[in-house]
Amino acid sequence: MNIPPEYIVFFSSMLPVTELRGAIPLGFAMGLPAESIFVWALIGNILPCFFILWVLGPISAFLMRHSAFFERLFTKLFDKTRTKHQKNIIKYGPLFLIIFVAIPLPGSGGWTGSLLAFLFGMPYWKSMGYITAGLTMAALIITFSINGVVGLF
Repeated sequence: MNIPPEYIVFFSSMLPVTELRGAIPLGFAMGLPAESIFVWALIGNILPCFFILWVLGPISAFLMRHSAFFERLFTKLFDKTRTKHQKNIIKYGPLFLIIFVAIPLPGSGGWTGSLLAFLFGMPYWKSMGYITAGLTMAALIITFSINGVVGLF
């Protein structure tokens, strides 16, 4: 079975560990053009974020309804996080989320950004906009960096 390299980049950017930070170098290693790598990796990394933000609320609500342990855990976590950081979330939340997702380091991508947006109680569509902006910046940084290094050789 011969899988097109664009699909490999697309699906590898969906993975929580590699995201587009691993998919973009993979695309260059397979010889794809930079524009194609950028688009496939970005779309592949954005799609799971829609789902993650969509299911975290219902999953946490279900667990809180059916388990006293999760009720205490989530209540304490949400109350502490949201009240302790409320002023900063209102003031810097969007900028923080964009920068956090844009920094091309392991553990700071769209999956973690989605979790943080949910944890801080940010609205769904605004969170998706901030995460998409951050992922776009990360994809540009990684694509230009690798393209520049590959161009040297």
